[in-house]
Amino acid sequence: MPMETTSFSLLEMFKLGGIFMWPLLAFSIATISIGLERLVFLLYHNLKMDDISRKTSDFIAGHDYEGAVEYLTPLVKRRLGARVILAMIKRALPFHNKKAGQNITFSERPIERAAETEAMICIGSIEKSFNFLVALGSLSPLTGFLGTVSGMIGAFKSIAEATEVNAQIVANGIYEALITTVCGLVIAIFAMIFHSVFSHIVDKFAADIEKSSSDLIADISAEISGQQEMEHNGAA
Repeated sequence: MPMETTSFSLLEMFKLGGIFMWPLLAFSIATISIGLERLVFLLYHNLKMDDISRKTSDFIAGHDYEGAVEYLTPLVKRRLGARVILAMIKRALPFHNKKAGQNITFSERPIERAAETEAMICIGSIEKSFNFLVALGSLSPLTGFLGTVSGMIGAFKSIAEATEVNAQIVANGIYEALITTVCGLVIAIFAMIFHSVFSHIVDKFAADIEKSSSDLIADISAEISGQQEMEHNGAA
């Protein structure tokens, strides 16, 4: 005779899991909310650097720093990379405009610091809530295991109080207790997937910023050095 199989709706599983399903429900909502919010943030903010870096390099080569500022300023709302490059260009303007009577010795370090500071702010805005994903990835399975232990305690209590012990008493208590473990592990898996994917995106963005910043600082240095040499030859 074939064995009967039982199936549960989500509501029935939630009830079977006991009181620890409530914090797990909160953890699942938080995980999905944070993941979707970060996904929308990343889709809204274009993290590509190649196009704006190339265009800015053309402005530098043409000695048009003001044009670079005008190009980058409208992009800062949706392009985090534009914010970093704009900070560099604004910091380089006094060196470029030295011919206007300013007595400034060119140094790459202030430009590098401006890029580093703005890059840290941009990366920090992307990594917002990442720590919560890590916490959820750790707390969810622990809460699930706690629910399982609580369920097992209830199962053994039922055994202790039963006049006749049979396998059904033990089995019912065990599978009800394990529901919280399954839910906790599923939530943790999703939290860690979100964290891993987003961290990879941040690492790539940081590498792109570092490369673009180095290339543009080299362009700025070459342009300003060439300008100073021309002024020196003209004065001679």
